[in-house]
Amino acid sequence: MNNLINVLQNAQDRFSAVDPVLYVLAVAVSLAASFAASMLYRFFYENRATGSQVHRSFPLLGISVTTLFIAVQLSLPLSLGLLGALSIIRFRTPIKEPEEVGFIMLVIASSIVCATLNFQYLLFLFAGAVAALVIQRHSNLVRHRFEDGIMIVSLAVAAESAALPQIIDYVRKNTKHSRLESTTSRDGRTSLQFAFAGMKLDMPAILSSLRGMEPSLEADIYFNRPGGLR
Repeated sequence: MNNLINVLQNAQDRFSAVDPVLYVLAVAVSLAASFAASMLYRFFYENRATGSQVHRSFPLLGISVTTLFIAVQLSLPLSLGLLGALSIIRFRTPIKEPEEVGFIMLVIASSIVCATLNFQYLLFLFAGAVAALVIQRHSNLVRHRFEDGIMIVSLAVAAESAALPQIIDYVRKNTKHSRLESTTSRDGRTSLQFAFAGMKLDMPAILSSLRGMEPSLEADIYFNRPGGLR
């Protein structure tokens, strides 16, 4: 009984060392950082997501990790116990988009920064994150020029010589980047496969214009990822 009382007293002394004002401040800043990460995710990736909407978990994840690391700092045995308890947790739903891993790590990093009261690092963390996302989105050095999808156009072989130059010119003018990757002929029809990035017109207008060039022409567009264009 005396040992139990001593343990409880020691625990009370350790937890009383935590300033409630600093704790509330750390959780509040962590919550704000989590909402900021959620907005970044929605701005840069929500239109391409497959439906997991992982950003909805960021606020709870942020304040939970912040509280967890504040508690860990108070006691080494407590930190080891928490580590053992967390080791049994498994993700039952697979991560559907690769960028979700990066955003989850961004939330965890910002939560640890808040838990250690090093708020000044948040500015550098989010400034670096925004810069990386902007560069990744707009730089051709990071992404492949022809990564949005493929366009397949097929028409009768008899109409190929007259319509082929017109088709290639139309695709080139109405996409930001494009190239003719292959042509095949079978059963009296010729198929052309274009790789492209970006469209200057919407997809129905491009398909309608292509199909109007030749009565035998068929056109289809396939995107390389869910959500289509960036």
